[in-house]
Amino acid sequence: MTPTDASEVVQTIATETNTSSETVSKLYADTWAEFAENARIHDFVPLFVAKRVRATIKAGQKQPH
Repeated sequence: MTPTDASEVVQTIATETNTSSETVSKLYADTWAEFAENARIHDFVPLFVAKRVRATIKAGQKQPH
């Protein structure tokens, strides 16, 4: 995935989840590193990373304050 594609995904997730781009970017980078480290096939890594980031943010938003 090119940096431009990644930044577009980060911006989309930030907008969809009403979360700061900086927070999403950090979470995306951390999740990418986790997935890419163990992936044998990298074709679907961007899809899985985006899905995990959305799920993580959604789970965090459900927690009572």
